[in-house]
Amino acid sequence: MRVGFAQINTTVGDFAGNVEHILRAYETANIDGADILLTPELAITGYPPQDLVFKSRFVPENRRALEKLHAAMRETVLIVGFVDPNPNSTGRPFYNAAAILERDKPIRIVHKTLLPTYDVFDEARYFEAASEVVPVEIRGHKVGVTICEDIWTAEYLPRELYAGNPVKHLVEKGAEVILNISASPFQLGKPERRKRMICDLAKKYKVPFYYCNAVGGNDQLVFDGQSLAVNAEGEVTSEAPAFEEFTALFTPSKIATRTEMQDLHDALVLGLRDYMRKCGFKKCVLGLSGGIDSAVTACIAAEAVGKENVMGVAMPSPYSSEGSVSDAKALAENLGIEYLKIPISESFETLKGQMKGVFVGKAEDATEENMQARLRGVTLMALSNKFGSLLLTTGNKSELAVGYCTIYGDMCGGLAVISDVPKTMVYELARWINRESPVIPPDTITKPPSAELRPDQTDQDTLPPYAILDEILRLYVEENNSAAEIIPHGFDEKTVRWIIRRVDLNEYKREQAAPGLKVTGRAFGMGRRMPIAQRFE
Repeated sequence: MRVGFAQINTTVGDFAGNVEHILRAYETANIDGADILLTPELAITGYPPQDLVFKSRFVPENRRALEKLHAAMRETVLIVGFVDPNPNSTGRPFYNAAAILERDKPIRIVHKTLLPTYDVFDEARYFEAASEVVPVEIRGHKVGVTICEDIWTAEYLPRELYAGNPVKHLVEKGAEVILNISASPFQLGKPERRKRMICDLAKKYKVPFYYCNAVGGNDQLVFDGQSLAVNAEGEVTSEAPAFEEFTALFTPSKIATRTEMQDLHDALVLGLRDYMRKCGFKKCVLGLSGGIDSAVTACIAAEAVGKENVMGVAMPSPYSSEGSVSDAKALAENLGIEYLKIPISESFETLKGQMKGVFVGKAEDATEENMQARLRGVTLMALSNKFGSLLLTTGNKSELAVGYCTIYGDMCGGLAVISDVPKTMVYELARWINRESPVIPPDTITKPPSAELRPDQTDQDTLPPYAILDEILRLYVEENNSAAEIIPHGFDEKTVRWIIRRVDLNEYKREQAAPGLKVTGRAFGMGRRMPIAQRFE
């Protein structure tokens, strides 16, 4: 059986564009002589469609798109993901489905069995589970058609989530091969784990696996592709590249091993590029502080949309060091992006003067620090409005976690590019970016990080060392450990409890933050839902 892969980048709700994309891939596969072409999960609608499925025209239009594809069929069989309405009066209103399209034959439909409802997934809100799991006959072979989570059974998940095992049932009923159409979001370390899982399954059940994943960014999620063909001995025979589209009949091939920083960089670049493209932005703007976070964000932006479409803005205050301003300018010159310098000292003095009578007798404190951050936010939003550019926020996960950021200040923006990247990892990524030549000025990497909102300020005046902070945050946010479970790892009790308290207190800030690109096991945003008004400690 000759299986082709359409590892394509679809856009949620763009039925015409997605169908055109699928048909182009189908034409290639048909010319190459593929027996079957696989597309990603929900390729017609884009993944995840979320509450768009409840709009009255959405599911009918997705069905009409399916019919258009069916009418275009030639020799190759197409397996394509779509939303199928549930005709029953009970249960969820839809099915997450795969259609098997053949020329001059009725459409056959397979429904998804295992519906993930954890982390970023919310499929039980929309979809009913399949009522049966049986192979289908394609070209004289019994084929097990599965959809994404259907192959992620108990031993490969953090805990046992499902009673059934679709792969086991399909093989017991005679399936000679397992086909999987997927939209599996990227997170660091997941591609290798996913590959290992598919190889283990193929070896365990003694059947080949063909796995077709989505690629591209949709809002906060990034899909990495890396589709696979695995033989019945559990050996990878072919694999598609990471973070790029791929349409071909799989032939024996191997992709070079990738590093974690390469994956992180490429995921952020693709996520930003697609967010801008799919939302209609051509240009972006960001503040350049001379610090590590804005430097890394600027590098990602220049790679994602081209240096000619990026504006970097230095906004020195009375407390900005000359080195920070010169580092910001040097970075912009190294990248070849547009550079503006708009000081805020005068507007800061004006604002302080306006508040002088109200603040009489009050010493300067975080209020005046936040004024500077908010004046920068106003400046950047003005540039965003005037030139139609997307404002990128530059805060990292460590800062966002403990609220070391100013709401309506440095949190202003349309996309938080590195908000799921811990500070220690930002440094790793900066060094990876500089691996061949110093794009980021060396002083930016080596100097103590500082918000520069008061004289001689450093981050460590307020925060624990980032190596300690990031590990405690990982245990608390990603692993859901309590203080009592974290402290025995060798951390100071007072530090642990301070960090946890700061995470909990700053939920209100994160609720109002720009959407951020998810790259770790648990990001702030759609994958972590916490109440703001609560008293659980």
